[in-house]
Amino acid sequence: MKVTTLKKYAELIARRGVNIKKGDEVVVTAELDQPKFVEYVVEACYKAGAKKVVVDFTHQPLQKLHVKYRSLKTLSKVEDWEVARFEHYIETLPARIYLVSEDPDGLRGMNREKNAKGAQARSKIIKPLRNKMDNKYKWCIAAVPGAAWAKKMFPELRTAAAVEKLWEAILYTSRADGDDPVAAWDAHNKDIAARCDYLNSLGIDSLHYTSSNGTDFTVGLIDGSTFCGGAEAIIGGELFNANIPSEEVYTSPMRGRAEGIVYSTKPLSYNGQLIEDFSIRFEGGKAVEVHAKKNEEMLKTIITMDESASYLGEVALVPYSSPINQLGFLFYNTLFDENAVCHLALGDGYTNTLRGFETMTREECTKAGVNDSIIHEDFMIGAPDLSIVATLRDGTKKQIFKDGTWAF
Repeated sequence: MKVTTLKKYAELIARRGVNIKKGDEVVVTAELDQPKFVEYVVEACYKAGAKKVVVDFTHQPLQKLHVKYRSLKTLSKVEDWEVARFEHYIETLPARIYLVSEDPDGLRGMNREKNAKGAQARSKIIKPLRNKMDNKYKWCIAAVPGAAWAKKMFPELRTAAAVEKLWEAILYTSRADGDDPVAAWDAHNKDIAARCDYLNSLGIDSLHYTSSNGTDFTVGLIDGSTFCGGAEAIIGGELFNANIPSEEVYTSPMRGRAEGIVYSTKPLSYNGQLIEDFSIRFEGGKAVEVHAKKNEEMLKTIITMDESASYLGEVALVPYSSPINQLGFLFYNTLFDENAVCHLALGDGYTNTLRGFETMTREECTKAGVNDSIIHEDFMIGAPDLSIVATLRDGTKKQIFKDGTWAF
């Protein structure tokens, strides 16, 4: 891949992803796959005005080793230095860049139950700390190719060719393969903002999903919630783009208002394995029955991670004609697969979807109906014939999606 193209992509992440301003501190988290590109991102941040950039490298095999050899007690412990680091982040609010490139099969064979129990224990300390940073810092998740990920997607190609092809797919779907990615994203953000404005003008009470695959599902929305997407603002007004790529318009539904059944239309990649051909039935807002042709037990693990994991935290609208879906690839990566078609998410909701969230505590947002959980797992339900009809708060109905895409 041309260096000039990669540097433009790095600039996009720095200037539109986390919207670096003079004096910002930045933390970049990345796997070991593309160290040269990490250099480009760090340089792009400094050129945009960053005061300090720190890089944290991660490595999946180490996570497997930790789970294998540490006792559950050790795996569950949050060290004092970890708390101190979170407290430092709460004070300084650095911009966060996450460059994902993980091997979709990298955690295969890991003791899932032990890992889940450790995560549950740690979350009791870590989640309250993270909540203190909600809506106060800029963050962006973007992707770079890893060799194992590329070979998973393109097994017929040699590794170098597979990596190059994955670079092409990442850059295309991220609108970063043209002469001016920043301008392309400005136009894209404008289009998404117009979609949000229209939906927010309707006063939607609930959404009814139907598809020939069996999906027949109604979800209620929070009175006073908004649809968001594209560029978002932290408290104070600075904009950022949380996901590159992103095609979604989303909101947090009302906890407890979900009825019916949904069928997956793409596999869900979770802890290095695929959950395939699954359905989830909701009653009283809660997932009460799940079935899957492959890895059903893993799906059951997801909805029992905590008492709120079986409730919905997100409703996202994505046209079936999205650039990601049109490529026809399964990326085995939620960043891409969730932005291919409409999806829902089990677990944690987004407080910034509430009007007036700037002055609300997390507890107040939860009381208003935003689900609070240690997980957030997206799963795809978009289909070529998906219909979504909104019931407005005055009782009238409005077609939102028809034949899998926008009806307006």
